Amino acid sequence: MTVDDDLWSAIGDPTRRRMLDLLLADGGGTATTLCRHLPVTRQGVAKHLIVLERAGLVRATPAGREKRYRVDDAQLARAVAQLSSVGAVWDARLQRIKRIAEAVQREQTDPSGEPG
Repeated sequence: MTVDDDLWSAIGDPTRRRMLDLLLADGGGTATTLCRHLPVTRQGVAKHLIVLERAGLVRATPAGREKRYRVDDAQLARAVAQLSSVGAVWDARLQRIKRIAEAVQREQTDPSGEPG
């Protein structure tokens, strides 16, 4: 699976991850409603929302003078699938490292169990 760097760059920021959590929990929100729960100004939240929207993680619809944002379930599922794929690759790498370390340790110990 190919990793989408723009997607992971968007998710990599802790404020944006918190915003996604809030949007998922509330079923959506505006920059104003989100800034009530974050240590960021409304303008800062709006800038973060633009990044999330460009990555396809949120979709905006007009709501009076503001936009209402909702998480794009398909894009979030894509991010989860990528994370799972990357996790599986790293699990395999760590298992190979463990096997190599165990083989080196066996080579350094003679049959009597004493270091050689």
